[in-house]
Amino acid sequence: MKAVRFHEYGDPSVLRYEDVEQPVPGAGQVRIRVAATSFNSVDGNIRGGFMQGPIPVELPHTPGIDVAGTVDALGAGVDGFAAGDDVVGFLPMDKNGAAAEYVLAPAELLTSAPKNVPLADAAALPLVGLTAYQALFEHGKLTAGQRVLINGAGGAVGGYAVQLAKNARAHVIATASPRSADSVKTAGADEVVDHTTTGVTAAVTEPVDVVLNLAPVDPAELAALVTLVRPGGVVVNTTVWMPAPSDEERGVLGIDLFVRSDAGQLAKLVGQVDHGELRVEVAERVPLAELPALHARAAEGAVHGKVVVVPPTA
Repeated sequence: MKAVRFHEYGDPSVLRYEDVEQPVPGAGQVRIRVAATSFNSVDGNIRGGFMQGPIPVELPHTPGIDVAGTVDALGAGVDGFAAGDDVVGFLPMDKNGAAAEYVLAPAELLTSAPKNVPLADAAALPLVGLTAYQALFEHGKLTAGQRVLINGAGGAVGGYAVQLAKNARAHVIATASPRSADSVKTAGADEVVDHTTTGVTAAVTEPVDVVLNLAPVDPAELAALVTLVRPGGVVVNTTVWMPAPSDEERGVLGIDLFVRSDAGQLAKLVGQVDHGELRVEVAERVPLAELPALHARAAEGAVHGKVVVVPPTA
């Protein structure tokens, strides 16, 4: 089968499109014929060798954390899936990923794919959708009627976060650049702040219950976000190289989010997609052979929106 792998850490030039032996599922695993994976920024960090501590991978390594595809073979002891089932999942970050024609996946990490989007496009959902869901509801404890500030809402996680918060009947304030302002409004934001012209702390005049920071802001700007939160509220931060600010005196928690795979939560997101309550946005569809070039574009900051990567058999 065809796969993209890197045999050493480094810049995008270490990625090779090559022939690899088709994997055989072990106990508890299924083999998936891949319809698509997607590109996530963490893929570049893993390839570059910057995540060897938290995410140790065995070389050569196939990237691709998200998967959408069709169950092709079952290992021993797998219940609940059959060959021919369409599935989506967030694969273990330290194992071989779905930038290939076939991939192995622990069955417990998979759920049925949404029915009303193309199967390949469903690969745009797992990691970013779960990041938004866990930030807002597991850590932020967001409920109806609360106010949430989503700082950096113009990216893929932000788009899901705005939709999910609105579906939960929260009041959503979102920061975005002029390039992404329309998409953030379409996602349902009640207020959109142009962060290129207006300081967030000046624009948000009433306290919020939850701040979700998705933007790589400077440390002073990140620290200032805590002042916008009411006593007892929370700041959830995804830029893990800077710790989330907190204010013990006012009971404001700072939480650093490390997203994890959760098939039950992913099934809830798929349900919202199937009910027309959650839109899966795909900016580009790229052939698997062009994944090295996609990594190179991402390293230059030239990738905007969610990109799915499609193998030759899909």
